[in-house]
Amino acid sequence: MRKLVLFSIILPFMMGCEEVIDVDVPEGETRLIVNGVLRVDETQEFVPVEIKVTESSIFFEDNPIARIESAVIFYGTPNPDAPEILEDMGVSNLSELEPGSGIWVPDPTFDRDQRIRVSAIEEGDVFFLFLEYNNSRYAASTAYVKSVPIDTIEQGNGTLFGDDETEIVVTFTDTPDTQDYYVVDFGFNEFLALEDEFVDGQAFEFSYFYGQEFQQGKELTVSLLGADQNFFNYMDLIIEQTQDTGGVFQTPVATVRGNIFDVTGLDNDEIFDNVERPNNFALGYFAIVEEYQKTLIIE
Repeated sequence: MRKLVLFSIILPFMMGCEEVIDVDVPEGETRLIVNGVLRVDETQEFVPVEIKVTESSIFFEDNPIARIESAVIFYGTPNPDAPEILEDMGVSNLSELEPGSGIWVPDPTFDRDQRIRVSAIEEGDVFFLFLEYNNSRYAASTAYVKSVPIDTIEQGNGTLFGDDETEIVVTFTDTPDTQDYYVVDFGFNEFLALEDEFVDGQAFEFSYFYGQEFQQGKELTVSLLGADQNFFNYMDLIIEQTQDTGGVFQTPVATVRGNIFDVTGLDNDEIFDNVERPNNFALGYFAIVEEYQKTLIIE
C-alpha cells in the first residue's frame, strides 16, 4: 500500500501546527489499457485506425503511456462453414505515431498501403487486434456494426436537477426487425448506452441534460455509434462506474473486463476469449462501429 501524507494547517491566527494524516491508497496490478474504438464514416475513404495504449496507475495519478512492441489488425469476412476462418483477409500493420505518444496508426513506412479502405469492409466483417506488450501477446476480436443517422437534435428548455443545465432532445429512427444497440457520445466524455427493446423500427426521441450551461453560439456535436450486445454491455457498465471521473478509458472504480485478453501461448480458437485464464486481460475495448454525427448550435 502506498501512503499519501496530507498536511493541514489549523488555527490560522495562532501558533501554527501540523497534523499528519496517513491515507492508505491501494496499489493494484498494472494492466494494459486499450482505447480501440474505431469510428467509421462511410462517406470517407479510409477507416480512421487509431489505437491508444496506456497503463493503469494508482489512484490520483495519470495513466502513463504503455510501451508495446507491435500492433497489427487482421480483418475479413467469416466463412459460413468455419467462422474462425476469414475470407479475403486483409492486414494493417501499425506503428507508433510519434515515439512515446502511445498512439498506434497504420504504418506509413510499409511498401503497401496499410490503411483500411471503407469500401473493403461490410457489416459483420470480423476484425482481430494483436498487441505485443511486456513479452505477452494480447488479442481482441470484434465485428463491424452499422448505425443509423440522427434525425434531429434540438435545444430544450427543461431542467433535471437545477438551472445550471442544458437540455438537448435527440431523435433517431431504429432499424426494424433487428435487435439493435447504440452508444451515444455527447462529447465531454459523456456517453449513453441504448437498446431498441421497446422502440424496434420506430422513431426514438429522448432528452439528455448536460450539467452546465453553454454560451450562445457554442457548437455541440453528438455521435450515434452502432454497437453489438457485448460492446453495449461493456459501455453500460463502464459509464455507470465512471460518472464524473474523467472518461470511460481511464482506470475505472472497479475492474471491468472488456474484450482484450492475454493469449500468450494459446493456439486453440475455442479458448480465444481466455475463459480458462480469467485474470489475464487488459482494460479497455476494441470495436469497429459506424458513426453518424449531428451538430447543434446553442441559442
